Amino acid sequence: MTKTAEKKGFFKHWIVRNLMAAAIICVVLLVGAIVFLNIATQHNKELAVPDFKGMTVAEAQAAAEAAGIRVEVIDSVYSQRNRGKIKSHTPAAGTMVKDGRRVLLTVNAVNARKVTIPNLVGYSLRQAIPELDQRGLQLGRLIYRNDMATNNVLQQQYRGRSIAAGAQVEAESVIDLVVGLNSSDCETIIPSVVGKDEKSAVRTLHDSYLNVKRAVFDKEVQTWEDSLSAVVYKQNPAPSEFAVGMGTDVTIYLKKAEVEE
Repeated sequence: MTKTAEKKGFFKHWIVRNLMAAAIICVVLLVGAIVFLNIATQHNKELAVPDFKGMTVAEAQAAAEAAGIRVEVIDSVYSQRNRGKIKSHTPAAGTMVKDGRRVLLTVNAVNARKVTIPNLVGYSLRQAIPELDQRGLQLGRLIYRNDMATNNVLQQQYRGRSIAAGAQVEAESVIDLVVGLNSSDCETIIPSVVGKDEKSAVRTLHDSYLNVKRAVFDKEVQTWEDSLSAVVYKQNPAPSEFAVGMGTDVTIYLKKAEVEE
């Protein structure tokens, strides 16, 4: 082999060795960069938002810290149930968020909000119901008494006693109404409330001039949040096109709504 050939062979092997070394270095750098980026962006991994509803703020803060997210109270509402507990939050439970994301909480206030009793005497029942709604009050029982005008409000009661307009009570208090009943206009029919939540079912029965005797929840309905989403699966008496007396009692039975797959 001539010296020229030897030089060419050496030069060829030198290029190959350097190309291989450069390739290995590139692979090592690429792998290192990927590892570094994974470590550097680990704080941006996605986390599932816990369900904070029903917790106190302190409990929510502890749960949020454990989950790697933050919480902040931005609003408050009032309800006689679950005072001081979280009513809702955004994003909702189960939402996937980045590490360190802030979740906004709406808390049910501890202190009772007072509302003023309106003067409903002389109103028709259909006029009185939205007036109670507007004041943040709940319609309780319809107490029928003989009168020339059916469903004309004769008296408003709170906890079994007459209550005057202008009195202060807690928001969401239940107000019973004494209403008139004319013997020539005293019947109604029982509508179906199956599939409705408790609030909607009660409203439907009131709109038909009926009372809710009891709301019976299935044993699977264990919390207040469960009760809000529960639906009626049975009622007694059953829906009927036959006339019944206004003020008839209806018992509703509720269970957790079935989740469609």
